[in-house]
Parts: sequence; structure tokens; C-alpha cells
Amino acid sequence: MVDHLANTEINSQRIAAVENCFGASGQPLAVPGRVLLGEGILTKECRKKPKPRIFFLFNDILVYGSIVINKRKYNSQHIIPLEDVTLETLPDTLQMKNRWMIKTSKKSFVVSAASLTERKEWISHLEECIRHLLTKTGRQPSTEHAAPWIPDKATDICMRCTQTKFSTLTRRHHCRKCGFVVCADCSRQRFLMPRLSPKPLRVCNLCYRQLLAEKKKEAEADRRQLEPIRSAIPGYEPSSGDDSDKSDDDKADQWPADTAFYTSEVSWSSFHS
Repeated sequence: MVDHLANTEINSQRIAAVENCFGASGQPLAVPGRVLLGEGILTKECRKKPKPRIFFLFNDILVYGSIVINKRKYNSQHIIPLEDVTLETLPDTLQMKNRWMIKTSKKSFVVSAASLTERKEWISHLEECIRHLLTKTGRQPSTEHAAPWIPDKATDICMRCTQTKFSTLTRRHHCRKCGFVVCADCSRQRFLMPRLSPKPLRVCNLCYRQLLAEKKKEAEADRRQLEPIRSAIPGYEPSSGDDSDKSDDDKADQWPADTAFYTSEVSWSSFHS
């Protein structure tokens, strides 16, 4: 780790430069003990198509956003606590090489580096930061992860009924539980998943039935736990009371159309030591 950089002038300048690029739309990033370890451009697999994104690795968080003007202006800032992150390497596809998945409890997505070396560097630095944080806090690695969304172009038909064909009039929807691309008829239900959102989210019919079954099972387990209390206290009655996922923007990035991400010999990432 590069803890020796904490509270140094050069580290403060680097973090201030990142805050500057995000401007008023971003959150403050300078906190005591935080170190900027590296930065670079990765291709993120978005719902409609892969898009370039700027990523900043700190010793406790991962920050990414959309590129407006490279090294000068970014927006749509996202901040991910590293102790909630697990990584999974993925095979290449025709469209994306050097891929891996960043998995968290609230959102999981696939990114791609310009070279195999850069992917190894990113994964190595990420895993070291995560290990350091978990050792420091005593927490166990996260085991619950949000499902990554299947890209729209991956299928022309509903992945549940396999009958409905998508078109300009028949919209694609995503189940927030499994990430499948589904039609409206196969995803009419909403279910509250507090881990993902305070509001009920769209889920496919299969996931809805599974979630209902899980909820019923949990309620039954809670009832059994209360049985000894009810029998021990005469007259006991339990009290009762009333009890967007913003996808990536679809605006075109101001990115040179002739930039060759994989074929150029330019390194798109750098790390500090």
C-alpha cells in the first residue's frame, strides 16, 4: 500500500484535480487518510452499448464517471466503497477484450481494459486495497451481489417467455433481481429489495415468485423465534405498525471517433507509488 502518501502535498493536489474535473456535480473526495492510487480509462459495458469511462482508484473507494473532455471535465460521478467489491475475470468477446466484472451489493457491471497488462494492474491494485480494508475493519468479503444487466443487444426476444420479439414498439425491460432482458408481460410485478433501492423495483415473474417464497420462509422463521416469547408472557400480542435506478446516461460522450482503444500502443491507465 502507499499509506506514506496520505496527507502529503502531492496526494492532496491529485485529489483536488479530480474534484475539479467533476466540478459541482461531484461529491468532495478529500478526507483524512485517503490516497489516490491510480486512474485510467476503461470501457464499461452499458445497457445499450460499451462506453468509455474514467476510473479513479483510491485506497478506500472506486470512483468513475462519464468523459466530457478528457483530463478536464467529467460528470455522472459514481462512488463505490471498496470493502463492498469483489472481482471476477471474464473471457473476451468479439466486442470487448481484457474484461472483468466489478460486483457490489447494489450494482454489478463489466469493464474492459485496453491491454491484458492493464487489466492485471487494475485487478492487482483493487484486490490489494480490498484485502487491506477488510483486514483493517475485520469484515468478511461480501457474498451478496447485484446481478449485472444483460445488454439490450444481447437478445432480440424476451429471455423469459422466449416468445415476445422486441421492436421499436415493444420495449425491453430489465429484471432488477436476475438482470435478464424481458418483455412487459413477463415483468409486471414490483418487489421491495432494500439492498438495491428504497422503492419497489421491476422484477420478472420467475424472480417475483422466488422472492415471495423467500419472504414467506423468513416470516415463518421469525414466527418460530417468537413462539417461546408468546408462550412465556401471558397476554402477549406483537405490536403492529405501518410500515431508479439511474442507468448510465445515453448522451454521446465527447470522445474522438477515431480513437483505437485496443489497437493503439498507448497506455490508458497509470498508478502512483
